[in-house]
Amino acid sequence: MSLPRGLKGAGSAPTVVAVHAAAAALAAWGLGRTLWDGLAQPGAALAFGVLIAAGELLSRGAAYTTGPGEREGAPLGAAGALAYALLGEAGGRPTTHGVPQVVAVVVAAVLVGLVPHLALGRRHALDHLARRVLTAGFAATCFQPLYNTGTLALWGADGRLHPLLLIGLLALTVLCDAVLAAALARARTGWPYGPLLRDELRALLGIGTAICATGVVVSLATAAAGLWALPVCALPLLLTQFAFRRFAAVRATYRQTIASLARATEIAGYTPPGHARRVAALSCAVGRELGLSEPDLDVLEYAALMHDIGQLSLLDPVPAGATAPLPPAEQRRIALLGGAVVRQTGVPAQVAVIVERQADPFRDQPVTARIVRTVNAYDDLSRSAAGPGGGLRALERLRLSTAQDHEPRVVEALARVLAAAGRHEVTGRC
Repeated sequence: MSLPRGLKGAGSAPTVVAVHAAAAALAAWGLGRTLWDGLAQPGAALAFGVLIAAGELLSRGAAYTTGPGEREGAPLGAAGALAYALLGEAGGRPTTHGVPQVVAVVVAAVLVGLVPHLALGRRHALDHLARRVLTAGFAATCFQPLYNTGTLALWGADGRLHPLLLIGLLALTVLCDAVLAAALARARTGWPYGPLLRDELRALLGIGTAICATGVVVSLATAAAGLWALPVCALPLLLTQFAFRRFAAVRATYRQTIASLARATEIAGYTPPGHARRVAALSCAVGRELGLSEPDLDVLEYAALMHDIGQLSLLDPVPAGATAPLPPAEQRRIALLGGAVVRQTGVPAQVAVIVERQADPFRDQPVTARIVRTVNAYDDLSRSAAGPGGGLRALERLRLSTAQDHEPRVVEALARVLAAAGRHEVTGRC
């Protein structure tokens, strides 16, 4: 069985159903009211709809295929939707569209952009659609009634304070979207909510800032220069989006290179087939269970993939590649040899530290090294314990070794991950 960084298969969770139902109700209301009242200022609606749809079509498809927890995959579409929700004037003339039309335009545009993803059955595209509708509706609800009723003018927020108001509303909107994204990821995967929310909030400092800035600029520029400002203001974020796609491709290639290097021990016959992949996937799942951040999980994955690379320096292979039964001194020697090899590969220095210290007493190890040590021992012991219940016997042996060799907290997190893996469909990608 292959185990992931998180679990997959909780698609019918009440949180997912509630979010989708709320988005569907809001979309139905917006479309119904717009059809009943008619489309106000169709030129602006069409221009922003095209911008949002183009942003969705140009999004990296991985945002809807790698599962929840991914960062914003269509920043241009997000910025366009938020700019339309906070649009008060176009070319110096007040706009007359309200919250229902904002929702209707966003729904129609996002659906057009997601057609390829929905046609391929990518279920997380529905999560993306629900988030986009709810966040755009939230921003429009905070702004449009205040603007249309003249309340902003009474508050003095229609002059120099107007950009600050837009920035504040956008910051509040993306914060709500981060909470929503973390809740959906928690429902989809079962991962702890706190680390998921922390990762989403950390992402706001990067692409979230660019989305807010572009949304404010588009809204203000459209108010002054009209709809011709849309392509000019959207170009920088579009270039940023292409840069992110290139970065994602480079990162995927980097991950594949490390995975290929890790298979060297299997090809040479030092370790059983699939051992490094199993240890990496299960280590990531345990790390997620313990609340590690995304950067720490990346380092943990690389270290787990290459934890046995030191065996290539041995003249005689370890029987079955199992290092757990070896004497502590021999385990440390292999770990130090592995760290020396890893340092020559160009990976972050933390990866080499984990590989070097995986055989140390667990009280002297960082938590990432403790995870690799425990998961590696579990994989070795479960393979040697033939027959039904081998995994349970291996886990019990780990529990009996918590006084010196394995941290109890890591062993119990491993037990929870293994128990959950028996109840859900799991994925092999870490």
